Amino acid sequence: MKVYPTFLNNLAERRCVVFGGGHAGEAERKVEGLLACGADVTVVSLEFSQELADHERVEWHPREYAAGDLQGAFLAIVSETNPSKTAPIWEEAQREKVLINAMDDVPHCTFVAGSVVRRGKLALAISTSGAAPALSVRLRQRFEEEFGPHYEVFLDWMAALRHPMASHYRDFEERRRIWYAIVDSDVLDLLAQGREEAAIDRLAELAGAHVLEEAGLAHTVTPEAW
Repeated sequence: MKVYPTFLNNLAERRCVVFGGGHAGEAERKVEGLLACGADVTVVSLEFSQELADHERVEWHPREYAAGDLQGAFLAIVSETNPSKTAPIWEEAQREKVLINAMDDVPHCTFVAGSVVRRGKLALAISTSGAAPALSVRLRQRFEEEFGPHYEVFLDWMAALRHPMASHYRDFEERRRIWYAIVDSDVLDLLAQGREEAAIDRLAELAGAHVLEEAGLAHTVTPEAW
């Protein structure tokens, strides 16, 4: 199987349907991921978390699949491995032009979901193209250690800097040089060590204290950095 890597966006207020079956815990994880992206989620499962079912963007139907469940849907996830039960869901997904993923059932998938590591705005997705899902899990565990919470802080800072950088450095080549200087610097290492003020000082050296001030990051900059 050959896969085309991509990330879906604009799921906010889109209807996504999750079918549970015998893996209620797996269905709940899928629902949590969709809710985090702002989707409206319909759950069709005999078993499900009552806490999640009470979420304002979750609609739970405690039953198995019925024809018509995918009308108006954008995406469907089947969190059980039973090709004979998944087949009619797949057929309806094709008629309704709904993206569908079925757990460990590649013939009934129009997309596959890799193992994911999230650190705020950073999302790392790993796929072995269906050859070895266990390896995807092990790689995810390794990446969770390597890409710690400091990446989330770093990307929040980068997002805050984008507009001020474009405003103060109108020349694209100069702006690109500074971005790469930041990424290649020790800012991430300093954050990993818990030295946030030193990381801010380093950013001020690279991008300019005036840029950090406009981004709302300069309040922790030491006088020497100015």
